[in-house]
Amino acid sequence: MLIVLKKQIDEPELEQIKQYLINQDFDFHQSTGSNRIIIGVIGDTQQFDTTTLEQMNGVHVVFKIPAEE
Repeated sequence: MLIVLKKQIDEPELEQIKQYLINQDFDFHQSTGSNRIIIGVIGDTQQFDTTTLEQMNGVHVVFKIPAEE
């Protein structure tokens, strides 16, 4: 799963998203660019409902990556 964050996200919002992912037992990797922060989520996200995550302050869009068959 990939989480693209808004350009203007502040540090408390970013920390809240990270803590939420930790609380859901996910690992993640943060990539910080000049205009965006992208978080790559590691773990089984197939059954994970992204609704809460998508509504968090600072989240622009969430992409679920389909599992290979």
